[in-house]
Amino acid sequence: MLRIAARPDVFEVGPILHASKALGANRIIVSGGGVPNLIAGPVAGAIDRFPGRADAAGQAETQLLRLSVANPELRIVMTVTEGIYRIVARRSAGIARIADLAGRRVGIFERTSAAFFLHRMLEQAGLGDADIVRIPLRPQDMAKAMVEQRVDAIAIWEPESERAVRVLGEDAVTFADPDVYREFYNLNTTTAVLADPARRAALVRYMRALAHACRISAERPAEIWPLVAASGGFPEDLVAAGWPHHRFPATLAPALLDTMVAEERWLAAQDGRTPRTRPELERLIDRSLLVEAGIRS
Repeated sequence: MLRIAARPDVFEVGPILHASKALGANRIIVSGGGVPNLIAGPVAGAIDRFPGRADAAGQAETQLLRLSVANPELRIVMTVTEGIYRIVARRSAGIARIADLAGRRVGIFERTSAAFFLHRMLEQAGLGDADIVRIPLRPQDMAKAMVEQRVDAIAIWEPESERAVRVLGEDAVTFADPDVYREFYNLNTTTAVLADPARRAALVRYMRALAHACRISAERPAEIWPLVAASGGFPEDLVAAGWPHHRFPATLAPALLDTMVAEERWLAAQDGRTPRTRPELERLIDRSLLVEAGIRS
């Protein structure tokens, strides 16, 4: 039995849900959680409470980077989904380009991949994190904050960016650039799982099913949408509308490490520590399971 922790309320989880259903409940258990659930003992700040320790977890590269400082046994074994995040702003607030965010109130879910996305987008416009007025918000509160004009813009993943676009209508302007930043929603595990022959074999088998689910997510997404809608409690039309802002590579692309190197510098500055080197970060990526599963890397 393979135990997988993954938040049920993000679109990126779609392939994980499909692969788990395909293999059956007698082989796979998926419960709400993420990378923190790979670590023994209580985890400060964990969003969900997984029942016990997970064998694998789905989550963005940001949390793997954060937690691997104290837990270097964490490993990334596959990028399941790439999330193309969006900044959604109000035209009526005088925002027509990224540079116009200077001095504006921007809703952000701090210490997440969305916060790093905003950092990178601001950087491309010659702005820094301190050049905006940061308004901490939970994702589910962002669209409402836009309507109530408590913020001028938000930076977040789906479906909250799509919700904001819908409620703003023609007043909405969006900004995204996957070459500047795209989220790497990965399948993560630990060296202990990789060293356990039975769990390793189960994870390889699961990764084959996951690669197939990624192909379906890209080519026949209507088969995935009902799973995501049921898991997150979303209207299916909202899932369909937000789906084009995702890719499903089922591999480990060089861009993953490039992003981790840049993000590590940002995280280290926040934590007041020395950033890890590129070779140190590369050790957090394990490509051997892709090879065993017969998936191109």
